[in-house]
Amino acid sequence: MYGTIKKVAAIHDLSGFGRASLTAIIPTLSSMGIQVCPLPTAILSNHTGGFSNYSYVDLTDSMEEYINMWKQLKLEFDCIYSGFLGSTRQINIVSDFIDHFGKNDNLVVVDPVMGDNGQLYSSYSPDIIPQMRKLVAKADLITPNFTEAAFLLGKDKCPESIDSQEIKAWLRELSDMGPDIVVITSVPDKDIRDNTLVAAFDKINGIFWKVGCKYIPAAYPGTGDTFASVLIGSLLQGDSLPVSLDRAVQFISQCIKASYGFNYPKRNGVLLEKELGILNMPVLISGYEML
Repeated sequence: MYGTIKKVAAIHDLSGFGRASLTAIIPTLSSMGIQVCPLPTAILSNHTGGFSNYSYVDLTDSMEEYINMWKQLKLEFDCIYSGFLGSTRQINIVSDFIDHFGKNDNLVVVDPVMGDNGQLYSSYSPDIIPQMRKLVAKADLITPNFTEAAFLLGKDKCPESIDSQEIKAWLRELSDMGPDIVVITSVPDKDIRDNTLVAAFDKINGIFWKVGCKYIPAAYPGTGDTFASVLIGSLLQGDSLPVSLDRAVQFISQCIKASYGFNYPKRNGVLLEKELGILNMPVLISGYEML
């Protein structure tokens, strides 16, 4: 019956090569039985991680007309999911999009893509940070990485590691900005050597969660987009927050492990296509704990 498939409005860039942003989000969510309605913010020949050159077409000037057509069609979405935004003007456009399409019964997810490894991405200046804080305030769920969480909180520098009490303070402070659920990825675990965490706070229920995984010495662009997509897909399928976190961590870990044994440029991204079938297998829950 028409309308039984859940729809996600995915507001991200489209990179033609590299398995990042929409080229990772669309197959991941589609494999989970969810329709992706892309709203491209820019078109790139390839993503920017590890490549010295790329072509870039800014779609800011066409986004509002694109959105107006969706308004005329009276589209409704089960989830609004924003990621890479190329300018403060795009942040304002997405903010207006949330005001129009956001409803009490849909999920608004903001991945505040700004940087990694303690640094802002080269395409951004520091004035993006206060604007991103305003967008975060409109979200139900945010998924910053450790660096982006530090930027949102106004930290002078990103620490090399963090203990459980301090990360809980970060999570609570981020939730005070507006979102009911805060998920921080790539958290360096101070308590367990060579371990990284996904840490989360469910403000409504007052519960902190964590899922740990062994650090693998390889960096693949696009894994954050894929992680958030599995998390969103799992929540839309009716899973709880800790189960959704666990599924997302397990899937990304499997993708990295399956890719790491092959000798190819890491900038090409994980071998996503080989692993998508896992998303339709029975869920084996083993990793989540209360933080």
